[in-house]
Amino acid sequence: MKQITTKGIVLSRTDFGEADRIITFLTPDQGKVRGLARGVRKQKSKLAGGIELFSVSDITYLLGRGEINTLISTRLVTHYGQIVKNLDRTNAGYETIKTLNKATEDNPEPAYFNLLLDVFTALDNESINLGLIQVWFTSQLLRLAGHTPNLRTDESGAKLEAGQQYIFDFDSMNFHKNGSGSDSFPVDNIKFLRLIFSDSNSLKTLQKVQGVAELAAACRPLVQSMLVNHIRV
Repeated sequence: MKQITTKGIVLSRTDFGEADRIITFLTPDQGKVRGLARGVRKQKSKLAGGIELFSVSDITYLLGRGEINTLISTRLVTHYGQIVKNLDRTNAGYETIKTLNKATEDNPEPAYFNLLLDVFTALDNESINLGLIQVWFTSQLLRLAGHTPNLRTDESGAKLEAGQQYIFDFDSMNFHKNGSGSDSFPVDNIKFLRLIFSDSNSLKTLQKVQGVAELAAACRPLVQSMLVNHIRV
C-alpha cells in the first residue's frame, strides 16, 4: 500500500467500533483525507495526541482502496490552546470547521487549508475581535468559492455614491440604488465589505479599522445570507 505523509487539520471525528475513530483531515496538498485511527480511544494510544481539534499535525497514512485510509502515525505540530479557554471562541471554532467541511469537496485547493489556519491563529489571539473573525471567514469562503459580490458599482454600472443607501440583490450579487428600511446598506458598510472580501488584508490589519466591531456586526447578517444563498451549508 502507498504511504503518504502530510500536514492535517481535523475537521471531524466519528467513533467507530469499540475503540476506533474515523478522522477527516483537511490537508494542504491531499485535499480531505479520511483515515481510520485504530484503537485511538484507548488510554495509551499513540495516535491520540495528533488528532486534537484546533491543531495542525503531521500525519502518515496508508492509502486505502476505498474512501477510508489507515492512519499509522500522527504528531502534533501546533495546538491553538487559547481557543478552548473562551467558550464563545470555542463555539466559533467548532462552527468554522463544520461550515468549511460542508462547503468543500474532497479535493479543495490549498487556500482552504490556509484559511482555516488563519482563523485558528486569530481565534487564539483575544486581541482580535470575534465578530470580525467570523465575518471575515465567511467572506473569504465565498471568495474562494467564486461568489464575490460587486462592491464597486450598482446594478446599472454607476459607482456607489457616498451618503446613498443601497439594497443588495442576492441573485445578481449587486447593490441597488435608493434602498430604504432595515435591509438598506450605507456606503461605509460597503467599503468595509471590500476590505474583508479582499485577499490582501490580514485580520491583524482589519482589527485596526475604526469601529471594526460595529462594522463587523452590521455586515455579518448580509454575508451570512450570501453564504446560505450561494453555498448552502
